[in-house]
Amino acid sequence: MIGAPRRWRPLAWLLVVAYAGIIFYLSTQSNPLPGLTARVWDKLLHLTEYGGLGLCLGIALASRLEGRELLGWVALIGLLYGASDELHQSFVPGRDAELGDVVADGIGSGLGALFALAATRWLGRRSRAAT
Repeated sequence: MIGAPRRWRPLAWLLVVAYAGIIFYLSTQSNPLPGLTARVWDKLLHLTEYGGLGLCLGIALASRLEGRELLGWVALIGLLYGASDELHQSFVPGRDAELGDVVADGIGSGLGALFALAATRWLGRRSRAAT
């Protein structure tokens, strides 16, 4: 297994918390980023947004989990956070909750985790080749 070096793990988790906080902050807005949301399909925005969260989670968890286990846990965490985000949005004026958004969040998280897994494997091969 390879993930963030031991001394960087707290920073990796701080990045996860900060990223989740940004998602929460945007969810409190009645019309966040109106210029972007008017031009881009909302499911693509969810895929991208939660892809970033999945990447951060994947990097943070890569030192403890591998392969399908990493992908599964990150996708599940992203899906659950997305569901809680949609529930939160249902209380924000001008926002609503959609099951399709939760699905896009879970898929995006899984794709982000896949990218993190590929990156950590590539870095692992590079570090082994260098020694």
